[in-house]
Amino acid sequence: MRDRTSRTRGGPFTVGILAAAILSLTGVLIVIASTRYGIPALVIAVWRDVFTAIVLAAVLAVVAPGLIRAGLTELRYLAVYGFVLACFNVLWTISVIRNGAAAATLLVYASGGFTVIIERLVSRTRPSASKIVAALLSFVGAALLSGALEPGAWRVNGPAIAVGIGSALAYAVYSVVGKGASRRGLSPWTNVLYSFAFAAVFLLVARRLPASLLPPSVTGPGMLALPGAPAGAWIVLFVLAAGPTLVGFGLYNVTLAALPAGTANILVSMEPVFTAGIAFVFLGERLGSAALLGAFLVLAAVAATCLDGGGRGSARAATTRARASGG
Repeated sequence: MRDRTSRTRGGPFTVGILAAAILSLTGVLIVIASTRYGIPALVIAVWRDVFTAIVLAAVLAVVAPGLIRAGLTELRYLAVYGFVLACFNVLWTISVIRNGAAAATLLVYASGGFTVIIERLVSRTRPSASKIVAALLSFVGAALLSGALEPGAWRVNGPAIAVGIGSALAYAVYSVVGKGASRRGLSPWTNVLYSFAFAAVFLLVARRLPASLLPPSVTGPGMLALPGAPAGAWIVLFVLAAGPTLVGFGLYNVTLAALPAGTANILVSMEPVFTAGIAFVFLGERLGSAALLGAFLVLAAVAATCLDGGGRGSARAATTRARASGG
């Protein structure tokens, strides 16, 4: 019995860490698309979502066509999910370009603390002591990483830091909304399919916003079709979508289905370890001593989350209450 329980608990954690490892490649590919091929942030985000939805729809049509079907009520919820994802995609893509792949990825994991807070407000359940510690570690680690505690940081790096924190908040909301989708009985892969499809639509609308809201350098007016772009640019965008984005977000949604949103979010904070290593090897990005300490604290948040046992008991209790109330 003990071995069976151990395997049951270890499964979601293993999937979450695997999701982190795969997602770590997205930052590097975004930097390549931006710096090597000059693709604007919003154009990257649009094609990333479009290709992800197309590839997943094609795969599901062959292996599991039933997962493509969704009712009107479900589609409305998934549209909200897609809107949140669109906001996250824009903010995080800009953060990667401005802060670098390793720094942007580490900074976004301030979302662990945001997720715990939002989940507390939504579910009205008290987080465990270890989860509170993990949330605090995420906040402090992100602050050290971003340089927000350094004198004059907000005068020099304020916009980039603000974008990074905004991406963390959007990722937190994405996690909580994704957990709600799993409670509605939706497959993680259905969630990914429609959230990315809707996100692509919202991003196409966002490209028409006034320049005062989204500057031309981000939207890339007239560049959606990438006129004159070499084949390599399209290959990078397709690999970004069909590889780490599709598989990584899919596995993250699987983790959300098994664990509380705050736990799943903090768990995939393992991603910075992989991203920092890849960015160092392939992009030559180096983290300072304060940023390294921040990375250590973010990873310590994962250890604190593991002490919480994944929050599976509280998750089951919450699900039972939701079913009893007709949710």
